[in-house]
Amino acid sequence: MGETFDPLNLVLLAVAVIIFWRLKGVLGRRTGHERKPFDPFSSRETTESAADANAAGNVVTLPGRDQNTEVGNNEDVDRPPVWEGVAESGTPLAKALEKIVSMDRDFSPQRFLEGAKMAYDMIVTAFANGDRKALKTLLGSDVFEGFDRAITEREARGDVIESTLVGIDKATMIEATMKAKSASVTVKFISQIISATKDKEGRVIDGDPKKVREVTDIWTFMRDLTSRDPNWKLIATEAAN
Repeated sequence: MGETFDPLNLVLLAVAVIIFWRLKGVLGRRTGHERKPFDPFSSRETTESAADANAAGNVVTLPGRDQNTEVGNNEDVDRPPVWEGVAESGTPLAKALEKIVSMDRDFSPQRFLEGAKMAYDMIVTAFANGDRKALKTLLGSDVFEGFDRAITEREARGDVIESTLVGIDKATMIEATMKAKSASVTVKFISQIISATKDKEGRVIDGDPKKVREVTDIWTFMRDLTSRDPNWKLIATEAAN
């Protein structure tokens, strides 16, 4: 009560308030550089992940169409076939991949397979969790409608899926086609999954929460190569077992 009032304290308080409001204005403003939703098929996403890893001291080598070509060098003499390691020479798959690359020079079959494996993980997890928002970015309209209907029916019954993707043993490109401006690529996945469906009382009605099961899926992805959107959509699914 007997303390002497110090005018300097009032000045410092005013300066602090001004700094706070300026920081609030800057931090709350959208700059246009906000991170977009993750796209597993985007070469830019893969490159940014590699750059982050390199900055942290972890060197990551990414498969890509232009790894063997210097910037500004348009010669294809030393460049291996685009289908190398994915298809055999002269096969329909190899020829289709060449057509896709002729339309989209950034397409890499090897990098596509890496993206497809990430998409597989994301889709399986999102379906188990009933995450429609995540599914919509990765599925074609027909497939999304089927997934959405299955999720709705599951929710109505009160069932819950507990699913864990242990790992993908193999992802093999088995077919590719070009129709007009659209490309489609079919991939065979062999994965290890733990999955069980429980009813609203928590009783297991399908699957086994303690058993690892081998699952074989054949999924087809499609993209309009003239679109600015690099994302491939899952347009067809088939369980091979």
